[in-house]
Amino acid sequence: ALPYLLIVTELIAFAMKTHVDSLKLQVDGCSFLLEILSQALEQDVVMALDENVASSLLETVRKHSENEELLSLVCTLLMMISASEVAAENLRKVGLIPDLLSILRNFLHNEKICASCCGVLWSLAVSENNVDQALLKSAVPVTSAVLQEHLQNGTVTESACSALWALSLQGCLTENEYEPTTALLLDALRMNPERPVLVRNTCLALGSLLRLSELSALRFITDSKGSGITLVKDAYHLHFDDPGVVESICVLINEMAQYDDVVLDMLSQKMEELLFEIKSCFPSN
Repeated sequence: ALPYLLIVTELIAFAMKTHVDSLKLQVDGCSFLLEILSQALEQDVVMALDENVASSLLETVRKHSENEELLSLVCTLLMMISASEVAAENLRKVGLIPDLLSILRNFLHNEKICASCCGVLWSLAVSENNVDQALLKSAVPVTSAVLQEHLQNGTVTESACSALWALSLQGCLTENEYEPTTALLLDALRMNPERPVLVRNTCLALGSLLRLSELSALRFITDSKGSGITLVKDAYHLHFDDPGVVESICVLINEMAQYDDVVLDMLSQKMEELLFEIKSCFPSN
């Protein structure tokens, strides 16, 4: 069925591109594409849509940049598409990132758009073929603004934290961004402790920042709302039975241990007891 679905998506994309001025056709086309992709995912099939489809969607975004309903549909579609590395590469080739950031800036209030766009950013940033570094660097303040705006929305926060993790891995943060980003990630962890994916990716993002900067490490232990060490211990006790989360916590602890001031705090908070517990619970990992 996959070749048939790919042919149908090509035809829809062609119709959308041919009649890009028609808002109704764009909405209907995106709805059909979403339905096709959803069916494919239900069958555990990831459809790597080609550059023509990516180009068509970008034209839709540019032609109807003020239509919030349509952009919400397109961004959801882009997030689903970007799950495939081939498709993510095609989105990058057609120059999606500046438009994605523009959408985020203009619709910062829209939770669905923000969650989807950050999901696409994550896919583009973690890909092996790095995009223009300057483009990704410009995504950091926008993603931080999303996180700040939607800290109480677990879905958006999870997506934004994942994007910041990917951006930090690619070395996209400037020295001036290390400390405020660390504080934001601590807030995300503080306000959404029950979400395992969010906890995992936030711990990995914090680990990446601590690896890069002593400023991040100092903010981690001196944050005015409470020490990051306490948050890490609380996160472990909530998710002690989730190997993925525990592994990310261990990655973060390993980065914490490179700074003397942080080690002193870890000792004062009896972090070694938690480490012994982890070692005994996961002896073979």
